Amino acid sequence: MSSEIRALVVEDDPSWQQILAEILTDLGLIVDLAASAVQARQLLQACPHRLAVLDLSLGGRDHHNQDGLQVLADIQRLDPGCVALFLTGYATVELAVSVIQEQGAFTLLQKESFKISAFREIVSQALALKPPAPDSAGPVTGGEASQQPTPERAASLATSPPRAALVVEDDAGWRSLFAELLADAGFQVDLCSSAVEALGLLKNGSYQTAVVDLSLASSLDPQSNLDGYRLLQATFRAGIPTIVVSGYASPDRIEQAYREYNLFACLEKQSFERAAFLTTIARLDTYQPPNPLLATLTPREKEVLDGMVRGLTNKEIANELFVSQNTVKKHLKSIFEKLEVSNRAAASARAISGGFSLES
Repeated sequence: MSSEIRALVVEDDPSWQQILAEILTDLGLIVDLAASAVQARQLLQACPHRLAVLDLSLGGRDHHNQDGLQVLADIQRLDPGCVALFLTGYATVELAVSVIQEQGAFTLLQKESFKISAFREIVSQALALKPPAPDSAGPVTGGEASQQPTPERAASLATSPPRAALVVEDDAGWRSLFAELLADAGFQVDLCSSAVEALGLLKNGSYQTAVVDLSLASSLDPQSNLDGYRLLQATFRAGIPTIVVSGYASPDRIEQAYREYNLFACLEKQSFERAAFLTTIARLDTYQPPNPLLATLTPREKEVLDGMVRGLTNKEIANELFVSQNTVKKHLKSIFEKLEVSNRAAASARAISGGFSLES
């Protein structure tokens, strides 16, 4: 990396300042340090940066402090060519969704699961974004960093790159096994140990499959953590065929995941077989992403649509569901609006072409 590239670390803990500065310096970056939003703003006004690593909370022991978001706003205003990522000790899936999707951060990492190798890889991904136009007079003031690959990456893409897979698993042994099997199947694999990390990768990458452990460990909620289920929302919306692996998820939870998030497959760790996993991977080419409009239907609307697809009349649907015909008509009107059609035939055709089933 060029010695001209600067990074900004905004962290009020001296120990983390030192750790991050050493890693970034080893990567060839010039590192500026700030312990507060005020200091960060001064550094942003002094010179442009290509990367910023921000602690969300800059208020010492005040866990409700979110001055890091103010720093992010200053970056977007003063130095829009700078790619910002958060490293925090108080991460939740909801927080990650907010800073990534709503606030525009590159990703959010947890201090409790910090790994130098993973951090170095994420920094490399962030720096691979198109650099801002040079401006010798001061901070860059126009345009946004776009996800333009480097020349080396562009050359790689031009030679039929392997399909990409995302593995979200908090157990290192299982993570390694899935990586090995997916690599054998011809996938380029990204690994992460939490839903928070995975959301960042999903925002900045394109994947042909995801392998998700439903029971991800969490110091915030170790007994009833539902991060894996929340992550399925993101893979579903992205149209990524997702394979769930689980050690002790209840059948009801699995059924719910199939129904709400159109899972491609579910495998139990207790009876896991390498051959079965590879067979599942080989079937990915048959995956048909559901029509996203179908996901907007309520459970009752899906039941009415199912009857319509089977050729039942309004009266027959009403008798089957123990409701009135007027209720069926109201549901049909809502279904037509949501599927953007005007009649039963078009709705049935859209349902069939979209892979609709009552369990979807």
